[in-house]
Amino acid sequence: MTDHTAIQDVLAQLNQIILGKARPIRLALSCLLARGHLLVEDQPGVGKTTLAHALARTLGLNFQRIQFTSDLLPADILGVSVYVANTQRFEFHPGPIFSQVILADEINRATPKAQSALLEAMEEQQVTSEGVTRSLPEPFFVIATQNPQEQIGAYPLPESQLDRFLMRIHLGYPDAHAERALLQGRSRRMMMAELKPCLSVEALLRVQEEVTQLHVSAALLDYVQAVLAHSREPGRYRSGLSPRAGLALLRAAQAWAFIDQRDHVIPEDVQAVLPAVGGHRLYLLESSGQDSTHTMQQLLEQVPIP
Repeated sequence: MTDHTAIQDVLAQLNQIILGKARPIRLALSCLLARGHLLVEDQPGVGKTTLAHALARTLGLNFQRIQFTSDLLPADILGVSVYVANTQRFEFHPGPIFSQVILADEINRATPKAQSALLEAMEEQQVTSEGVTRSLPEPFFVIATQNPQEQIGAYPLPESQLDRFLMRIHLGYPDAHAERALLQGRSRRMMMAELKPCLSVEALLRVQEEVTQLHVSAALLDYVQAVLAHSREPGRYRSGLSPRAGLALLRAAQAWAFIDQRDHVIPEDVQAVLPAVGGHRLYLLESSGQDSTHTMQQLLEQVPIP
């Protein structure tokens, strides 16, 4: 089985669990293949946690769920040293962060101090606790879920934390056909228990490397730079897309192209991933009631393809 075929099998299996959400599922997989981290923002009960579980099972990865609450401490995430009387030494007990897939559930329910415990892990793939730096496993993928900020008890994520997420996606309510199939079908929990890995860890790491090797032409780079430059024009947005956002956009476009079984990136790949990559990074200078999707669509319309 080729890597491309295995990736199609992954998508097919995920779409059997999360019904009627082919595009968000593909974006989530693209985020993982691009070695990024994913923020899923939506109402409770639309399948955010199920998506994280299904991704981990389908890819055969170690999985840990961290429920973020107002009393969560950084040590609850990173781990803690415990004194052992027999050896008369402190031994480090790793926290749930030492897994390949982390579900940071309702991340904006925790205080900023607890949220910040993820910063180093997401950026450097390592954690420092009690003066000792420890590496995290490969691959390392954080899926954070976030409830709408207007809900009671939510702490808005700071921009520095948001920028650590390569993508932000929304699942939304299913359409009538998908919802009927969900109501008539088997329990998602039972179906998840039967999921088989479609890809080995070694194959996934190989695919992540292949994604970085996809050809990017000079004209495509011109287009990406034009998008970045337009977002930085004065008087339009609160702040433009950063160089980190530009790298994220390019990596995500490469992953999207790989899923399409192409060996090169085209402008349509950039357009497909831009709303998820830029929507949580770019805000209009003045609030006009537009959502991030409309803002990204305006940006795409105003930047011609070279």
